[in-house]
Amino acid sequence: MRKLTISSPFERLLTRSALALAAVVGAAPMAQAQSTHDAAPTAGAVQAPGATAPQMALTASASTDVQPDTVLITLNAEVEAPDQPAAGRKLSAALDDLVKRAGGVEHVTVRTEGFGVWPVNTDKGKIGGWRGQASIVLESTQFDAASALASKLSDKSAISNITFRLSRKAHDAAERKLLTEAAESFRQRASAAASAFGFSGYRIVKLDLGGGGGNVVPMPRAMMAMAKGGGAAPAADVPLRPDTVTVSVEVSGTIALQ
Repeated sequence: MRKLTISSPFERLLTRSALALAAVVGAAPMAQAQSTHDAAPTAGAVQAPGATAPQMALTASASTDVQPDTVLITLNAEVEAPDQPAAGRKLSAALDDLVKRAGGVEHVTVRTEGFGVWPVNTDKGKIGGWRGQASIVLESTQFDAASALASKLSDKSAISNITFRLSRKAHDAAERKLLTEAAESFRQRASAAASAFGFSGYRIVKLDLGGGGGNVVPMPRAMMAMAKGGGAAPAADVPLRPDTVTVSVEVSGTIALQ
């Protein structure tokens, strides 16, 4: 057999390129088999559970009816005068007299509000006079004392409004009791929700506390008519029988089931 002799540099370069290509082609099936063998366990592996647990928003509340412990009685002083300056002076004097007569009563605080003077027009559209009105507010947790004072002052002023409300102290005391009830209700709802969806328990992620109630409650109209009274008969004590107010506490939050 005749032996091939490669003499030129170009021929030797072609020979080396051919040998390298053959080595790559021969190794490809082996590399593909190795890659398939390594990937097989990953394709068949069970994926690890997610790190974030499912979450749920819940709300629970508790409420109670409480008797208001504070009364606010508004009395108006009204005047008439031919001109604006006279109406202002007359109203100031009437208000000062009302404040002096109301002052000094134990357990009753007095404050003024709503001082105003305005023109009164005739049928022809001209100013025929001036009117003025100002108010004082009696506030007290002693209903009997406030009622007696309002009756005394009603000879020269008119009772225009009676409202009731819960004091801050009484409101806070009611909320403290309700908070325990609302928290227990929230825990029960969270446990029931976890059990219903097949979880063994829960953890609290976020909590928000809210509430309301105890605002000003107006006096019924029938009692207001009795309070205003009228006529020359001696003034009787204003009947004060407030309705209850509702105080509520709400707990809302987010739980993570686990």
